[in-house]
Amino acid sequence: MSDDITTRTSGDREHESRKQEPERDGSAIEACPECGGGIIEDEAHGEQTCESCGLVFEEALVDRGPEWRTFEAGDNSKKSRVGAPTTELMHDKGLSTKISWQDKDANGAAIAARKRARLQRLRTWDERFRAKDATERNLKQAFGEIDRMASALGIPESVRETAGVLYRRAAEEDLLPGRSIEGMSTAALYAAARQQGMPRPLSAFADVSRVEEIRIQRAYRYLSRELGLTLEPEDPTEYLPQFASALDVSEEAQRVARDILEVATQNAIQSGKSPAGLAAAALYASTHLTNEQLTQETVSNVCHICQTTIRSRYQELLEVYAEHQ
Repeated sequence: MSDDITTRTSGDREHESRKQEPERDGSAIEACPECGGGIIEDEAHGEQTCESCGLVFEEALVDRGPEWRTFEAGDNSKKSRVGAPTTELMHDKGLSTKISWQDKDANGAAIAARKRARLQRLRTWDERFRAKDATERNLKQAFGEIDRMASALGIPESVRETAGVLYRRAAEEDLLPGRSIEGMSTAALYAAARQQGMPRPLSAFADVSRVEEIRIQRAYRYLSRELGLTLEPEDPTEYLPQFASALDVSEEAQRVARDILEVATQNAIQSGKSPAGLAAAALYASTHLTNEQLTQETVSNVCHICQTTIRSRYQELLEVYAEHQ
């Protein structure tokens, strides 16, 4: 009799424990067995909890999603935990492999001298296979230029990817023959910065590019016309944050500079003038109004704007601003 009671008691306990535990065969439970509340899966902490009573069903859940960020819904379905995300900054979109330049094996040990020549030969053929024709070699060089200039200017990754897309479109539409790689890649990066709302003065691109500013202007007009890029006119206030950060001016000076530009826009002073020049002149004027006293030379060197432009725009902006105070 006692054995039967013991057996039934242990069986009941096993039944109750199975009842309280969530299903772990891949199907999610719908309600909490304690209070009947809904189940919440907290991916950040790797837990499954009840939204009513807070009962924790599972801890340290395995994240079966991708190990990289994605900005398109289709990427998650294509690749889960396999491979790195594709990038527009490589001619093959990052789908190929590359032999490392280091003469070491998988364990980190040095490769024997008699095998180094063979490894170098493999590297040479690997490079040849990665860029099989002139178009791929062109893209490879152009994307290297875009990455180099963007790093020098502190341009974020999103703008670089956009520049890669624009240059690839130009290559697909056969716009590159007769044009320099450096000029077209600089124009693509300049257009991408404007599209993403992070413009830089054209002179800043010319400083890090291997071509002159006039050639960048021509390449940009050609690229914009042929690709049908619809870019809104630049707003001078978009230059204020980067200029103010580089010049280390106060918040009050930035606010006054923004007010000066708003008054100028309302009176159509910005028409036909360089937005970057107006922003630099507005910051120069605001620092004098707030007694920070930046010099024209300092503003010119940091903002890549001619001192003559700053001086003439500064006077125009102050005249209009004084009339409407």
